[in-house]
Amino acid sequence: MTKEEMPACPVATTVQLIGSKWKLLIMRNLLMRPWRFNELRSNLESISQKVLTDSLRAMEKDGIVIRTVYPEVPPRVEYSLSELGESMRPILDSTEAWGKSYQTMILADDHA
Repeated sequence: MTKEEMPACPVATTVQLIGSKWKLLIMRNLLMRPWRFNELRSNLESISQKVLTDSLRAMEKDGIVIRTVYPEVPPRVEYSLSELGESMRPILDSTEAWGKSYQTMILADDHA
């Protein structure tokens, strides 16, 4: 993202970088380990190839994801989080904790 494209609001900047459903789920996976494209596509069941490709390219351009091509036959490509991407771990950890809390609350209300 260029300076001109960056919103003035820091929250808007974060949302622009990782605010889509798919980018968050891609990051969730990449926080575990490096993944190959087809592994991600299989794990993210309803994502299209185009959306996954576009999301990974945007995240790579923004410095969140590193794309590593191994010189093998056939070529092997893995995606991992950059240091910048890893720095977002607390955001995803907080999101996960809040989601678990919400699920527990809703389940408790259903059984009350």
